[in-house]
Amino acid sequence: MDKEYVFDFLCRTAQAVADMFGSTCETLVQDLSSPSHPVLAIYNGHVTGRAAGSDVSVLGGKPKDGDIVLMGKDYVNTLVITPNGQLLKSTTINFVGEDYHYGLGINFDYTSINSTAKVLTEISNTGGKLDKALDEDIDTQLDSIFNKCMASMGKPMEAMKKADRLKLVLLLKQKRAFNFQKSVASIAQKMDVSRYTVYKYLHEIEENELG
Repeated sequence: MDKEYVFDFLCRTAQAVADMFGSTCETLVQDLSSPSHPVLAIYNGHVTGRAAGSDVSVLGGKPKDGDIVLMGKDYVNTLVITPNGQLLKSTTINFVGEDYHYGLGINFDYTSINSTAKVLTEISNTGGKLDKALDEDIDTQLDSIFNKCMASMGKPMEAMKKADRLKLVLLLKQKRAFNFQKSVASIAQKMDVSRYTVYKYLHEIEENELG
C-alpha cells in the first residue's frame, strides 16, 4: 500500500482509539525504519510526556544505535512501568511496506484503576460469613454451659446413671442451654446418647415439674 495512505490510516486509527478510551490512553505512530524510532504523530501525549518528534521510548530512555527491539515484532498488552511509577498497558503493532516501517503504539495508563482496585478489594473484604460466626459463638457458649454443669455434677459422664443424666439435663435446662439452635443434637453428642434420649429426659423433667 502507498506510504502516505498507510500513514494517514494509522493516524486516523490512533486518534480514534485515543478519543474512544479517553485522556489516559496515549496513541502514537512511530517511524521504526529510523534507529531512534521518532514519534511522527501522537495523541494524549501527556500520558508519557512526549510530543511529535520525540525519540524517547515509552520506557523513558532513547533507543541505542542498532536497537531492534521494536523492529518487526508486535508487542501486545505488555506491562510498562515508567520512571515516575506509572503503570501502562502497552501495545506496538508493526506496519511494514517497501519504503516504510511504521509502528502503531497504544499506551493505556491504568495507575489510578489499579489503586482503586486495591481500595475496592479492601472495602469488599470480610472476616467471614455471619451465619458461620454465629454458629461458632453458639457452640462456644453451649460448651461453656455444658462444662459448668458437668463440673457441678462432680463425676465423669461414663460414671453417671440415669438419675445423674436427668439431673444434668435439668441443670442444662435451667441454664437455658436448650434455647440455642441445634442444642439437643450437640448435647446428645456430648452425653454420648441419642437425641431421642435427650428429648425423653426433657419430657420426664417437664412431667415432674407439672406433677
